[in-house]
Amino acid sequence: MSAGRSVDGREQQIVLQQCFHPPRGGFRDHFVMPPEPKYCCESCHLVLCTPRQTECGHRFCESCIADLLSKPNPVCPADLQPLFKEKIFRDVCCHREIMTLKVYCRSAKNGCKEQMSLQQVMDHLNVCEYFEVPCPLGKCKEKIMRKDMVEHLNRKCKHRESTCEFCKHKMALTDLQKHKETVCPAFPVACPNHCSFSSILRSELSSHQHDCPKAQVTCSFFRFGCSYKGLNQDMREHESSSASEHLRLMVARNSALEAKVENVKSELLERYKVLPSLSTRLTEVDGQYEELREKYRQLEQKLATMQKLMSTHSEKLLEVEMELRELRPLRAMREEVEALRGAVESMRSVVASLDSTRTGPGTHTLASLETQLSRHDEMLSVHDIRLADMDLKLQVLETASFNGTLIWKIRDYKRRKQEAVAAKTLSLYSQPFYTGYFGYKMCARIYLNGDGMGKGTHLSLFFVVMRGEYDALLPWPFKQKVTLMLMDQGPARKHLGDAFKPDSNSSSFRRPTGEMNIASGCPLFVAQTVLENGTYIKDDTIFIKVTVDTSDLPDP
Repeated sequence: MSAGRSVDGREQQIVLQQCFHPPRGGFRDHFVMPPEPKYCCESCHLVLCTPRQTECGHRFCESCIADLLSKPNPVCPADLQPLFKEKIFRDVCCHREIMTLKVYCRSAKNGCKEQMSLQQVMDHLNVCEYFEVPCPLGKCKEKIMRKDMVEHLNRKCKHRESTCEFCKHKMALTDLQKHKETVCPAFPVACPNHCSFSSILRSELSSHQHDCPKAQVTCSFFRFGCSYKGLNQDMREHESSSASEHLRLMVARNSALEAKVENVKSELLERYKVLPSLSTRLTEVDGQYEELREKYRQLEQKLATMQKLMSTHSEKLLEVEMELRELRPLRAMREEVEALRGAVESMRSVVASLDSTRTGPGTHTLASLETQLSRHDEMLSVHDIRLADMDLKLQVLETASFNGTLIWKIRDYKRRKQEAVAAKTLSLYSQPFYTGYFGYKMCARIYLNGDGMGKGTHLSLFFVVMRGEYDALLPWPFKQKVTLMLMDQGPARKHLGDAFKPDSNSSSFRRPTGEMNIASGCPLFVAQTVLENGTYIKDDTIFIKVTVDTSDLPDP
């Protein structure tokens, strides 16, 4: 019970925090003196909560100015002057003055007569006897004035602690009756066989069933074939009167068992005969296993060699990409390969016709043609390899962005969301994008079912710095402003976004030592209810846009 109360104590603190700051607009407290107009919001006309001042000198609540700025081409409602987010600042002086204004206690309707400054409201509510707080017992959802809490816990709460009068076990009052009727070991119950014992403790009922004279039992020789069933009190008479029958049944069972033993002996002798051949086969299998282990070790060595070779090839990737621009157009190369294929096929036709009539002096000509055919086959193989390589590189170049902007199209949203909920695929990575041809390499990471604080309720979106080819020439840590955005596919185009400047002390923005750094971004990027009930999903597809500010990025 004490653990439950400590949890509810934290819940009371959360209630007080939510009670002090209104969810929207300004303070709705009952002020002792009417507040001056300068302390009132130009939008909601209530006393300012977290005041913000515009460039034109008017004051708004923090939530009110946020609503105004969310509209296209926002203007000040007082003088219709345009509003700019970067020219709106916190009015600390006004906030300090508002906090000194006198108000009545928020529990005045319950009888509290206290007056205090707005700044003292929280401290007063922590001790106010008339303030309604939740019951500290976990299952009770009632709110009671603090002064009535003791009486509520002792007399009125349906979930207060009580003691079972039979087993002395403590439990909630609402569970007491069910406890007595179902599980209480000391509760008196009647024998189900209606014997002379009218009242038996529930814990002793099981042992009573073995001795109850009215209990229906089966003869102990049932497994030998006796089918008698009767009351416990009649079983002794049955056993004495049927002793000879029971003995006959046991003899018959014993004979059957002896026959089975003989059959088992015969089967064992047959199996012993094949043991030598099985032992030989096992030795052969052990030898094959050792050979496979040796082959596996050799394959591991080859794999290590191939990995080293791949790392050296990756260094040559840049040279190949630069050469790709100087190569002939891919279409012309394809036409050349197709022409070469046609020549090879015609050559094969000639060779086939000559082969069918090959005699005497024609043999030398046929050998020459076969040599040419082999040379053409080799050239065709080389062209096919180069063509496949260039196809792969062109696919990478076509999807890459080099202006610091990523447009990520995520299809099959429902299926991917279900896989995230089932913990099959928790996150997805986008294709890489760059701030320039020789700039930073980056990507995005998304959790469709949320991550961390947003797990199960939000879509989480993160930004990732990857290891690039030109990191040695770039300034570190990464300092460019990053904007994350969920694109609205409806006509209103109300895109949802968030932006941040990288923390220079975070390891997420230092020069990568592995393939990529730890992701950084927004666990609570957008609520799933907002995402799935709006126009952000269309044809089971969503679009994510990531923009990196490259305006002040120096050339490497």
